[in-house]
Amino acid sequence: MTGRYPQPSYDHLLRLSDDTGLFEHADHAVPLRRHGYCVDDVARGLVVICREPDPPEPLLRQAEVYLAFIVHAQSPDGTFHNRLGYDRHWLDKPGTGDWWGRAVWGVGTAAVRSPRRSVRECALRCFELAARCRSRWPRSMAYAALGAAEILSVRPDHSGARWLLNDAAATVGPARDDPRWPWPEPRLTYANALLADAVIAAGQHLGRPAVLADGLRLLRWLLEEETYDGHLSCTPVGGRQPGDRPPAFDQQPIEAATIAEACVRALQVTGDERWKAGLISAVDWFMGDNDGGVSLCDPGTGGGYDGLTADGYNANLGAESTLALLSTLQHAHRQA
Repeated sequence: MTGRYPQPSYDHLLRLSDDTGLFEHADHAVPLRRHGYCVDDVARGLVVICREPDPPEPLLRQAEVYLAFIVHAQSPDGTFHNRLGYDRHWLDKPGTGDWWGRAVWGVGTAAVRSPRRSVRECALRCFELAARCRSRWPRSMAYAALGAAEILSVRPDHSGARWLLNDAAATVGPARDDPRWPWPEPRLTYANALLADAVIAAGQHLGRPAVLADGLRLLRWLLEEETYDGHLSCTPVGGRQPGDRPPAFDQQPIEAATIAEACVRALQVTGDERWKAGLISAVDWFMGDNDGGVSLCDPGTGGGYDGLTADGYNANLGAESTLALLSTLQHAHRQA
């Protein structure tokens, strides 16, 4: 698989970053400072850098900046702010929306994978405080589940991580009995494979075969639902419900990235090489095997385009889309 795809390039990620954090938006490749920063993207950036097997010094320094941003965003009760203005003033109150879950994922990953001990120790403290919280939102809990799974991969007896993972699986809920629509929600929305990924992780780390089977079933169905004319056809921004037929736009890179993420976990847990096909379909979506037939990767910068539209691609290279591309390419090369 290695020869088929470009190596991840971190040039644009560093272009979007400064000594505070990671700018959320860009006008083409130019960072838009007026939109400021968000924990959502900083946490994803921390995950991507900490997963890099041999990160160069500039990436290691940026990971420390990202972690400092997340720690600064955390309140004493474990919740997080999300949005910080360019003037370094918080624009919201702490809470447990998706950003809380992504922060938990970020610090959980850093606590296990960072090559720097100081980062691992600080990230673990941040994780343990955040893991006392719960969210009513399934995706927020699912993101947090990924962070808990990272901790349990090296500390299987960590009670905080175990309870968080258990509660995340319960919040997502079981697969429905309807074979035509087993999804635990009445419609697909965004980052859908994340829910299956969290359930698979819970089944794996909590030793629950029925939960694991549920997660694999959900992922298998989602791949079938989002495959059209032999390629991945992502759920658009407006969502998808029973009876809707692809293709539809605007499609977001985060959808393909979560499919890659979940398929890699399914492959690791089951050893079934058929899950590689799901990963390949996600990488190929970025490379141009999609409903528009256009690449979502900008070779000049290493950034990812913000979405697939009916007319081609959104030419802006924002943080979320760039990190979605980078994480998917990481998986492609790791599974070669």
